Amino acid sequence: MKLERANNPVDKITTKQITPDEAKKLGVDSWSTWECEPMVFDWYYSTQETAYVFEGDVTVTAGGEETRILPGMLVRFPEGLSCTWDVKKTIRKAYTFRPVEE
Repeated sequence: MKLERANNPVDKITTKQITPDEAKKLGVDSWSTWECEPMVFDWYYSTQETAYVFEGDVTVTAGGEETRILPGMLVRFPEGLSCTWDVKKTIRKAYTFRPVEE
């Protein structure tokens, strides 16, 4: 399984729609979980994060580019990314800072 790669990974978020079975094979059941109600906030990723979204609707803006994040997406936030989260519908995700076998 491959995530789409951006030309400049420091500025780019990568996403891939995956099935619940694929998520299970990646081990998302053992990852930490996080939930956030609708709000807007700025965030900085000091380390790479990979997340699997169970529910929600979020637009993350980084470097002027918007990325919509929806249920079933595997999302990679690169180290050094500064962004703004606009949580439109409560998000629940599993996340890890460890490398993920794709």
